Order: sequence, then C-alpha cells, then structure tokens
Amino acid sequence: MIRLSFLALLLCFACQNSAPTEEPSADSLTEVISAEDSLLIARLTKDFTPENHFDMMNEVFGASDYQVQTIGILVYDGVNDLDVIGSRYVLGQTMGAVTQLIATEPGNVRTVMGVEIVPDAVIDSVDQLDILVIPGGFQGTIEAAYDEALHDWIRQIDQQTTFTAAVCTGGWILGATGLLEGKRATTNWYRAEEMLEKFGATFTDERFTRDGKYWTSAGVTAGMDMSLAIMEELWGERYAQAVMLDMEYDPAPPIEGGTPDKTGAVVYQMMKGMYDMGVQPLMDSLENVPNS
Repeated sequence: MIRLSFLALLLCFACQNSAPTEEPSADSLTEVISAEDSLLIARLTKDFTPENHFDMMNEVFGASDYQVQTIGILVYDGVNDLDVIGSRYVLGQTMGAVTQLIATEPGNVRTVMGVEIVPDAVIDSVDQLDILVIPGGFQGTIEAAYDEALHDWIRQIDQQTTFTAAVCTGGWILGATGLLEGKRATTNWYRAEEMLEKFGATFTDERFTRDGKYWTSAGVTAGMDMSLAIMEELWGERYAQAVMLDMEYDPAPPIEGGTPDKTGAVVYQMMKGMYDMGVQPLMDSLENVPNS
C-alpha cells in the first residue's frame, strides 16, 4: 500500500479513538478557498473513513498524466547517505509505483558515512525503469564516473525512462554517460561548472534544473527539492504538499550558509582544499588507467 494512503488510514483510526483536535481555520490558510473546496474540506473533516479514503484522496489529488510504476535509485559503495534517503523518502510516496534501491554489484552497500544499505536489486537484474535516480557521494562517485559498464547500463535504462535524474555529484556519473551533452544541468558546488562543461552540459547554478526528461540537483539536500518537483510534475501541487507536510519539510537553518556565496571565505577555502585532496589524486589515477 502506498505511503500516503497508509498514513491516511492511520489518521482515520486515530481520529475515531481520540478526542477531536482543533482544525486550522480558514483564516489561517494563505489560499482563497473555493466553494467546491469548502465542501470538500467539510466532507474530509466529517466523513473521511477507512472505507472511503481512497475515493477521497482521488478527489483531492486527481489523476496523474504519467504512468510511473517503477522507480530505481542507484546505490554503490561510497554513495552519500542523504542523496539516497532523501530521494527515496520523497519518491517512495509516488502513488502506484514500486521504488527500489539498485546496487552496482551483489551484496550490501556501505555509504560514505559508513551506513550499511541492503539493496533491493542489482543492475544486472533490472532492464527497465520509469524513473532512474543517480545519487552522488565522494570517492565512490568518482570511480563510478569512470565505470563504463555502469554507463552502458544507465544508457540502456535511459532509453525507456520517463525521467532520468541525478543528485549532487551523481551528475558527474550521468554526465560521463554522455546523456547530459547539450543539456542544462546543475550539480554539487565543487568544480561544478568545470565538470559539467567537461561533459558538454551548461551549468545553471540552480537548486535543481530540468531539461526535458533530465533532472539534476545541486548538493545533497537539493535532491529532496528536486524529488518534490518531480512529485509535483507527476501528481500536482496538492500531492507534493501532502508529502511535504508528512515530512514537515520547511527548512529554516540556524545560520546562513550552504552555498559558496553564503559561506565565509576561510570556511570555503578549507572545504575546497579538503575536497581537492580527496578528489584530484583519484581522478588523476583513473585518467591514467587505459581503457580495458
């Protein structure tokens, strides 16, 4: 059962077994509520039951213009935890779709932070997806950006996808396949313009970018914004808002930061230097390995 409908079911039983709570008043809402929506709100307040909640959800959200049934998120040793989980949490609530974590090879995957992931499948067993998401990471991502067998699989899957997406430095992997050539794209701030130009793409410096069927995001947390935008495209604004409310997604960081232009010069230079130390030697070694 899909996540949103399951939540709705739980809420229905909770309402039947607890004291009524005060609902947000119409005055607290920023939207102008139509007469039709006012009637729908009244029905949702009084008549929402486990028996009719699917019908009520259909009235609220409507139908999708897309037939998305299979979503795959690539995982590999050294992948960034939040690149995977943020996208998985959002896109895992796509109505009517099965979402899988797909590993590059058999066995469990260890993320860049040392968390062990149990994949649902391996790339050799998957030959079709409606949505493919390629997360980023650090050294494991760089290695994947030079993995021709992986690139062949991505290009094969891309032939049938509705959307192909990359989070953070996952754009380096997607770019290395040649699929971003001539496209507008974004990626993690580190060497962003240089890397995308290397793959024939135009860097947009946006939180996320869509160019046709290709979606790319800036670093890590931007993958959630991109995934929510994909959800809005699939199911509309109300459905995306429902997912956001489930997440209570309303970021309010305690200090300014998170992008190069909002970060102090000393901190920026230190972070860039740390990335350089980890990235450049590995890239140099892979550039010098002859193609087998």
